Amino acid sequence: MKSRREFLQKLTIGAGVIPFALQYQPAFGREKEHTVPDGPVLRVALMGLGSYANRVAEAMQSCKRAKITGVISGTPSKITDWQKKYNIPAKNCYNYENFDAIKDNPDIDAVYIITPNSLHHPQCLRVAAAGKHVICEKPMAINAKQGKEMVEACEKAGVKLLIGYRMHFEANTLEVVRLRKAGEFGKIKFFQGLSGFKIGDPTQWRLNRELAGGGAMMDIGIYAINGSRYMIGEEPIWVTAQETKTDPVKFKVGVDETITFQLGFPSGATASCLSTYAVSYLDKFFLVGEGGFAEMQPSTGYGPIKSWTHKGRLDLPHVTHQTTQMEEMAAIILDGKQPIIPVDGKEGWKDMVIIDAIFAAVKSGKKVEIKY
Repeated sequence: MKSRREFLQKLTIGAGVIPFALQYQPAFGREKEHTVPDGPVLRVALMGLGSYANRVAEAMQSCKRAKITGVISGTPSKITDWQKKYNIPAKNCYNYENFDAIKDNPDIDAVYIITPNSLHHPQCLRVAAAGKHVICEKPMAINAKQGKEMVEACEKAGVKLLIGYRMHFEANTLEVVRLRKAGEFGKIKFFQGLSGFKIGDPTQWRLNRELAGGGAMMDIGIYAINGSRYMIGEEPIWVTAQETKTDPVKFKVGVDETITFQLGFPSGATASCLSTYAVSYLDKFFLVGEGGFAEMQPSTGYGPIKSWTHKGRLDLPHVTHQTTQMEEMAAIILDGKQPIIPVDGKEGWKDMVIIDAIFAAVKSGKKVEIKY
């Protein structure tokens, strides 16, 4: 099976060096902005012990402020393996039927939900009801209604809801956002986001509408949606979209293979994006304004991210994304730190509103207003 995550890893490892004469030098001392201060440790239980959970767990071994203290899985053998590998006591291990008991476990502060998309909503509600903070993989749900209910449930319970937007803490991404805010590109006019790969095993959950809530758009198109928002620095107000399906057997009704979509923003800027399960090597962001541009390719893979502007190369030092993400999320939950690019539940909900509008535009063939 060739998953999105395997694709992202291979793409970034195999990315060639793009010739560029100049080497950009970031402003002195700016790296201090993202330093996580010493302090208490966030004790995390991982829910869903698949391939990405393994990646997160490995990355967390380098964290100073986030530690794996529990696991939740429907597969007993996985729990046993994780207990041995990460020295997790039996009292901190749960299955999907009994994990509500984390309410009485002081060893767990937060639960990181890394399960199929359609399970995020009910699992988030249960974790919130147990009084634990929620970290949820993207997409946060399968539609905006569910996303809103997740936000409200966590607010009612007095716990944080954070979404696994690892790119919001990545150095090159943050530098491009900083340059845009500083006016280095002038008035922003256009963004392009390309996200895609050829998906493998036709029986996997990502091609099951009931579990995934869709196809490529939910899985990888969300990178271009979210990227358009933080790169342009505005929320889109309308969308048009077109779907192409070449294999209706593999991509059944409700499971999109390829969708191209266009977004309009209040300033007049526009975005043109592609989400596909049919073409590999698509991982590119391009932002251009009246005074310059920024390009990233790979733009959302596991790294290193390759980036440059009209002034030269960026290519800031690579740190494992999941390590940085969990360190920063610990600071958000424990210290009240405010990230430069939000990762809260409302941020995730906005992406779901846009995805709902994209699907509506595909169905109607018309421009759809995006209503938050």
